[in-house]
Amino acid sequence: MASQTDKSLLSAELEEEDDEEFRQLLLQATQKIQSAMPSVRDSKPIQPQPGFCIKTHAGSQEKVFVNICRSLHIPAPPDLSRQELECLIESDSASSFRIPMSLGEPHAELDNSGNGCTAYDVVINSGFFSKVEADPFFKEFFITIALEGLADKYKMDINHPAWRILKNRKFMGSISGQTIRTKSSPIIQEMDFSSPVLPKFTILAEPAGGPLEFLLAEIHLPRVGSARELSLELGQDRVVLRGGPDPYVLDIYIPHDIVPERSHARFHRRTAVLTVKMPIQPQLGPP
Repeated sequence: MASQTDKSLLSAELEEEDDEEFRQLLLQATQKIQSAMPSVRDSKPIQPQPGFCIKTHAGSQEKVFVNICRSLHIPAPPDLSRQELECLIESDSASSFRIPMSLGEPHAELDNSGNGCTAYDVVINSGFFSKVEADPFFKEFFITIALEGLADKYKMDINHPAWRILKNRKFMGSISGQTIRTKSSPIIQEMDFSSPVLPKFTILAEPAGGPLEFLLAEIHLPRVGSARELSLELGQDRVVLRGGPDPYVLDIYIPHDIVPERSHARFHRRTAVLTVKMPIQPQLGPP
């Protein structure tokens, strides 16, 4: 990716930064992410398969999507019949029933209207997924447990009764690989990261009128003091940002083909805003 700074993105009041700072930001991203991963001996990567997608809300307004995924590498819960599960729920030992699952990090996406939203990936055992799909009672019970797990882990208010399963969409955005522990008890398998913080961001299409030429992302990082604290990766249709003391994690699926090698990034110390300008691959017209 080009490390030159696009001066047209800056106003006169912004501080100049060394280009080397951004070269490190863009070229060392993979090394930083790999160094944060758990030990290979205690973990293994998995690539979840899509299942179904739930739409709900956090609080009263924020739109949230939960991708329910499946993998053979996640342990299965105890094999209960529907009658046994009903009896367990009515008993005093209901809280002892655990469903092994991997709760992924939040990633920012764009919905069908082009508005920002947050998505989470929840991975369960493939065999248990089949049981959930076949029995509405098991499905509702599992979804309740999964939403409670996400609400507890990420300290958010998920509107449980308002969830619904999307009919024509198996997942929102993209499903990333996850790393699970291999030496921990199989209650909830997840990575040893601190709870990430999703930064506020805006993405503008330019020019406002006429054919789309580039996207301009502004990511607000109030606790970051330097671009050296960040790692940024641009793919053809994806933006991944990590770093900062919180830590910040932003993983955005872009519904356009961007040109990473012609993109530019600059962190503005005074405002603590990272600006990323991403040219769009020109669309070929009809022959």
